[in-house]
Amino acid sequence: MGRMDGKVAVITGGASGIGEATVRLFVEEGARVVIADVQDERGNALAGELGGLAAYRRTDVTVEEDVKAAIALAASKFGRLDCIFNNAGVVGTVGPIEETPAEEYDFTMNVLLRGPFFGMKHAAPVMKSQGGGGSIISTASVAGIAGGDGPHIYSVAKAGVMHLTRTVALELAEYGIRVNAICPGGIVTPLITQGIPGDDAGRSADMARAGLKMFQPIRRAGEPEDIAQAALWLASDESTFVTGQSIVVDGGLTAGRQWNAQGPFAVHVPMRGK
Repeated sequence: MGRMDGKVAVITGGASGIGEATVRLFVEEGARVVIADVQDERGNALAGELGGLAAYRRTDVTVEEDVKAAIALAASKFGRLDCIFNNAGVVGTVGPIEETPAEEYDFTMNVLLRGPFFGMKHAAPVMKSQGGGGSIISTASVAGIAGGDGPHIYSVAKAGVMHLTRTVALELAEYGIRVNAICPGGIVTPLITQGIPGDDAGRSADMARAGLKMFQPIRRAGEPEDIAQAALWLASDESTFVTGQSIVVDGGLTAGRQWNAQGPFAVHVPMRGK
């Protein structure tokens, strides 16, 4: 028996990276899934591979009607909606604040904060109409917790996702609808590897893994499957008393540096006996 038997989910950004890993895991655990993305070739191929357990719907998360339609597809094709994972993302605008164009600010905020807002807005009434219950999950980031872990606007948007999660969780709690976020650390996805020079995706991923291994306390890179496992727990009935939380999955990154990288503070002074 799977942990998602009988459940239906919509996963935005579901055609690659964290989204793809989550689609595969949810289906493996018994769910039926709508893959919502703008990567038509990848999305259709993934849905075809998974057969009748998944469907692809082109979805630009900055467009309200697109998000609404993806949710409607889940309800019409699979009969209900138990989970939406607002996962679609971009790095967005980078660089000094004085050089940030307003239109790039708008684009970044629209994908990273407007998108989850639309997902919450349109999933809530469907879940309520089923008698309540359900799980709304959004991808935030460690960049939303502390400065310096991401570009300015990306970091602000992710902080916004975390706070929107808290406030909407309070509103929907009486209906048994749980609202949580996941804050990934260094995860080897296209968002990270696209910044590595070269056109060999495999080599870029290997370089990212090597770099992340050097500074994360758990000495390996995070993988999309690590976040998918957290999403599975939040979507399943194992977490029915958890809401309003931003769960960090970062290999210890926000706790501090690798112990042996702390210079003199890594020296262990033995306790003196009495």
